[in-house]
Amino acid sequence: MSTVADVIAAALSRHGVKAIFGQSNPTALLLAAEKIGIRQIFYRTENAAGVMSDGFSRISGQIGVVAAQNGPAATLFVAPMAEALKASIPMLVLVQEVPSSVRDRNAFQELDHEALFAGVSKWTRRIDDPSRAEDYVDLAMTIANSGRPGPVVLLLPKDVLGLKSVPSKFRRTQNLGQFPLDRPRPAADAVARAAELIANAQSPLIIAGGGVHVSDAVEELAQLQERAYLPVATTNMGKGAVDETAPLSLGVAANITGKNGPAHFHLPLISNADVVVLIGTRTNENGTDNWTLTSPDATYIHIDVDGLEIGRNYESIRLLGDARAAIEDLTAALDKLDLTKREAALAGLVATIEDGRRQHKAAIAELLASDSSPVAPERILAELDALLEPTDIVVADASYSSIWVTSYLTSRRPGQRFLVPRGLAGLGWGLPLGMGAKLASPASRVVAIVGDGGFAHVWSELETAVRENIPVVVIVLNNALLGYQRHAENFFFDQTTTAIAFAPVDHAAMARSTGAAGVLVDKAEDLRAALADALASSNTTVIDVITDPDAYAPVRAWDAGEERINAYATS
Repeated sequence: MSTVADVIAAALSRHGVKAIFGQSNPTALLLAAEKIGIRQIFYRTENAAGVMSDGFSRISGQIGVVAAQNGPAATLFVAPMAEALKASIPMLVLVQEVPSSVRDRNAFQELDHEALFAGVSKWTRRIDDPSRAEDYVDLAMTIANSGRPGPVVLLLPKDVLGLKSVPSKFRRTQNLGQFPLDRPRPAADAVARAAELIANAQSPLIIAGGGVHVSDAVEELAQLQERAYLPVATTNMGKGAVDETAPLSLGVAANITGKNGPAHFHLPLISNADVVVLIGTRTNENGTDNWTLTSPDATYIHIDVDGLEIGRNYESIRLLGDARAAIEDLTAALDKLDLTKREAALAGLVATIEDGRRQHKAAIAELLASDSSPVAPERILAELDALLEPTDIVVADASYSSIWVTSYLTSRRPGQRFLVPRGLAGLGWGLPLGMGAKLASPASRVVAIVGDGGFAHVWSELETAVRENIPVVVIVLNNALLGYQRHAENFFFDQTTTAIAFAPVDHAAMARSTGAAGVLVDKAEDLRAALADALASSNTTVIDVITDPDAYAPVRAWDAGEERINAYATS
C-alpha cells in the first residue's frame, strides 16, 4: 500500500532532493525516502543539521531538507533557520507532529510548532489531508525558493504519514527545488534612469552583497564592472562576488575598514562616491559599518528581490527584481549610452586603487610574515591563502573567524566561495557549514576557519563528518578565550566580565578520538606543512593552532581604542 509518507518522499525526489539531514524521525517518512534512494545524513544535533543544510544550499543552488522529531528536537532548528531567513537561504524543515487524534491533549513532546517557528519561517503548514500531501510539498518548495528565499516548515502528524495515499486531483511533474525559482525583472523606466545616473556620475561605486551569490549573478556583475568601468566593494557575505585581483575591485569594506582592513586605503573613494549601486544587500549595520561608509549626499540605486529592503536605510532608485536579471538589464541600458565620461576616468581610478593596494600590503606585511608564538592569525591566513585554489571553498564561524577570512584571504575569480554566517552571526556555524558545502561540491577542497569558542558548540559533528565520509579541513584558532567579546568589553567598559577565558583544550586529540586526523601547531614555521598535508588528505583533519590571544581583526571601531582592547581588567 502506498502511504502519505511515500507520496511526500516521491515529491521530494521529484524536486531533486538527494539527501535529508535527519535523525530517524519522522520515521515513516525517512523509511520511505531511503527506500527510493534518498540518503539520510545522520547528524548529532539538530542545530548543526540546519547549518549543514544552509551550507549545502549556498553552494548547490538547491534547497536543503532537514527533519526532526516534535518538541525539543524541533526547537533546535530555530537558530539555523533564523540565520537562513536573514541570509535569504531556502530550507525545508520537516517536523514530526503528535498524532492528530491526541492533539492538544499534552501528548508526549507536544508543542505548538506554529508558534515556535513564527519568527523564523516564511510559511508553516500541517498536512492533515492525504489528498493534499503532494500539493503542500510543492507549495513549500515554491515559497522557500521564490521571491526572497528562506526557510519553510511542514508539520507531519505521525498517524497521517501512515494513512493510505490519495491521488491529487491535478498531476504534478515540475522540479521546484532550485533557487531562484523565478527571475523577475525591474521596471524598464527605473533601469533607464539608473543607467543615466551611472553614466553621468563623477565617482560611481557598486557595493555587492550576498544576494549576488544567491542569484548566481557573479558573471553578470563582472560584465557590468568592466563595461561601465565601475569600482566594486563587497560586504562580508558578498566576498567572492568579484575577482579581488581585478583592477577595479576594492575588496571587502563593511565593518572591516580598520587600519589593516582590505579597503582601508580605499575609504576616500568609497565615502566620496556620488552614485552608489547597492546589489543584493540588506544595508545592515555591519555591512555598512553602522551606516557610515558612504555619503548621505550620494544618490543610491538599489537592486534587490525584496522590495522592503530597497529604501530601508537609503532612499534609492528602486530596481526591484532578481539580481542577475536586473544587472543584465542595467548593463544593456548602459550599452545604449555614451560612457565616455566613465572611460576617461578609468586610468586615474585604476591608479588610485592600485596605490591603495600597495599601502595595504605594506601595512600588513609584518603581520603576514610574523614568526611570533603563539601564532598570529594573520600568518595563518597568509599561509592558507598561498595554498588555496580558486575552486576551493572556505567557510568560517561567526565573530573574528569571519573577519579573518574576509580580511586576509583573496578571491581570485568571480564566484569564488567564502561562506560566512552574517545573517545573525551565531557561533557554532563553521564545521557544519563546511560539511554542507562539501556535500554540495564533493570535488572541492573545503576549509573551515573556527575559533575555539565557536567550535565547542559543534565538536560532536566531527564524528558525523568521519562516519558520513564528509572530509573537511578544520583550522581551530585556539586562543583559549572569547576574543571578540574580550575586546568589545574592554573597548566599551574598560574591563571584562569573568566569562572570557577557557581551560586548555586539545582539539587535535579530540579529533583523533573520533577517527579524524588531528594536528597541533604551536610554531608558525610548522603551518605550511600542516596545511598542505591536510588539503591533500581525503580525511577530515583538525589543525589546532595555538593562537595569539591579543590579536584582533581590522574592525574599524577598534582603531579608536587600540590601547584599551587588550586590557586584562576583569570585574
